[in-house]
Amino acid sequence: MNPMVTIAVRAAREAGRLLTRSLNHLDTLTVTDKGKHDYVSEADRQAEQAIVAVLRDKYPDHAILAEESGAHAGNDYQWVIDPLDGTTNFLHGFPHFAVSIALRVKGRLQVGVVYDPVKEEMFTASRGEGALLNDHKLRVSKRKGLAGALLGTGIPYRDFRFTRHYMGMLQELIKDTSGIRRPGSAALDFAYVAAGRLDGFWELGLAPWDMAAGALLVREAGGLVTDIGGGERFLDTGNVIAGNIKIHHAMLRCILPHLDADLTA
Repeated sequence: MNPMVTIAVRAAREAGRLLTRSLNHLDTLTVTDKGKHDYVSEADRQAEQAIVAVLRDKYPDHAILAEESGAHAGNDYQWVIDPLDGTTNFLHGFPHFAVSIALRVKGRLQVGVVYDPVKEEMFTASRGEGALLNDHKLRVSKRKGLAGALLGTGIPYRDFRFTRHYMGMLQELIKDTSGIRRPGSAALDFAYVAAGRLDGFWELGLAPWDMAAGALLVREAGGLVTDIGGGERFLDTGNVIAGNIKIHHAMLRCILPHLDADLTA
């Protein structure tokens, strides 16, 4: 295993241990509002601190971009961290959340780790080396079109500027698919696309730490990840489509008529 993947896995497991321990004491956690429908708990912060400590111990000169503590200066190596993707699920005791850790080198994704501590599923990827779930190689699904496809999505819950556009996309995509799921953790949505559990996924308004690790998982599993207009700027725009190549193209055809300039800017 790539040594940087090994370190990211170690950090993810440490964070996961803290989260599962906190899951049994949700009533005692301190929770604060970051914004409308956006929360952070002491579990998020403790998990992030644990991740940063592991990474700093091994790579003290690397930069860090973390959801709760923001950007930490460093060299051309930047770790992108979401210590708890699916905080709302977590705070309700809904057991679907993950730790997400990615590494970018000069802006290019190199390492991705998504860890589900409840199911003890560790999704890992290294550029050019494929993607794994625990010790098993991952491949995206082989479905050739939207007929019978199972898609994942995230319904807007903080920024409602594009709700009308999103509902148009949803209405279009729901026609031919066998179902659309909104589990509440984008990192796991990407991981499930990489594992073939979902055929495709799209969402608007994500942050880089929501997507970085998962996007590499999908690409290393043979899938395609782009922004909502089919370009490469998903980490900048926050709007993303992922899936196997044929599903991605089919989703894109359905989504394009519902875009405006603000969604692709």
